[in-house]
Amino acid sequence: MGLIDTHLASVAEGNRAALARVYDVARAVDPDATEGESYGMAALLHRGKGYVAALEAKSHLGLYPFSGSVFASLADELTDFDWTPGALKFRADHEIPEPLLRRILEVRIAQIDEQLDRRGKKR
Repeated sequence: MGLIDTHLASVAEGNRAALARVYDVARAVDPDATEGESYGMAALLHRGKGYVAALEAKSHLGLYPFSGSVFASLADELTDFDWTPGALKFRADHEIPEPLLRRILEVRIAQIDEQLDRRGKKR
């Protein structure tokens, strides 16, 4: 059992499917993503960098792309959700539509690739 499966096993049953869906879509967008930790959260990593985490809080679920600019760059598409620069709040009964979730994930991958490519890190 990996870090994400362990994390999902601890989540309330009603929220588990919504969080697992985020990870399923994230893996589809980046089939080479690996499991690890970023900022103490069970997360998927892209090229070793924090790519995405999805967690349960008391009153919502949260999507964390480990970037302060991903959501700002998509602000006009996030009007149905509460968000801060680092987190998007959603609920099991109000999930992030897949096309929007894919755009969020693609923006994050592009950021990581640009950052690592500038540093000359191999793909």
